[in-house]
Amino acid sequence: MGRYLVGRLLQAVLVLALLLVAVFFLIRLVPGDPVRIVLGPRASQASVDIVRHQLGLDRSTLSQFGSFASGAVHFDFGRSIVQSTPVSTLIAPRIAPSLFLIGYGLLVAFLIAIPLALVSALHKDRPSDHAIRGGSTIALAMPPFWLGILLIYFVGLKLGLFPTSGYGQGFWDHLRSLTLPAVTLGVSVSPVLLRTLRSSLLETFGEGYVEAALAHGLTKRRVLYRHVLRNSLAATITVAGVLVGALLSYAVVVESVFGIAGLGSLLVQSVSTRDFPTVQGLTFLFALCVVVVSVVTDVVYVVLDPRIKL
Repeated sequence: MGRYLVGRLLQAVLVLALLLVAVFFLIRLVPGDPVRIVLGPRASQASVDIVRHQLGLDRSTLSQFGSFASGAVHFDFGRSIVQSTPVSTLIAPRIAPSLFLIGYGLLVAFLIAIPLALVSALHKDRPSDHAIRGGSTIALAMPPFWLGILLIYFVGLKLGLFPTSGYGQGFWDHLRSLTLPAVTLGVSVSPVLLRTLRSSLLETFGEGYVEAALAHGLTKRRVLYRHVLRNSLAATITVAGVLVGALLSYAVVVESVFGIAGLGSLLVQSVSTRDFPTVQGLTFLFALCVVVVSVVTDVVYVVLDPRIKL
């Protein structure tokens, strides 16, 4: 197990190194001069040159990359071009809302997927199974921003059940304020979890020990809850780890729709103003989160399923 974990960590380090290169160079393919955006179109060339020198943008590309890579190791991403403050200072207060939202959204996704997958597996090829699979297809095809707008209009404005924007103050206020955004995220990713768990449940039902349990008189429902569900969750947890990347990308849109001051909304603002350091820092943090979750998911999968060979 220790050897496997060291190997996965080395792979993660290599992936992060490649991501550093990609993050730095890809953002520079976006058209537009950040200095011109900050100073305005009427700024003189002399003023532009002075600011570019102050920001270090007149140095060679390799020199800029070396500074970015060395700083990223210590989570120092330089200063924001637009706001002239350290990027870490901009990012720090926005981490908690985004983590809360993603965790809440993943919880909602499991609360939706597990009961529906159980019903669908127990009633395979029956009307309820077809209805659940059809509904999951519709949910998967619906864009998160459109679902968020619908929830804001009908649940937030018409019914007045939940706030339609902001993060609130205190845990319970956070929970209430993020309910609609979390439901938006949860509904968007739950179809993948639902279909994965349903397939695992049906596959596990065909195992010999399940048939033996049924032959000894245990009901199908009891076997499902006691034995089949636990053994089927391993693959679903692995898929959930992969979906963290999708949740991060969806959160960028959802935070903008619901006016949440998180990492996603900051990324949208930074891209629109060509704020290279902030975009680089945020993208690296997103990538780091995905890599860490991927490693943890692999380890959990091995622990849950002893049949896996390392």
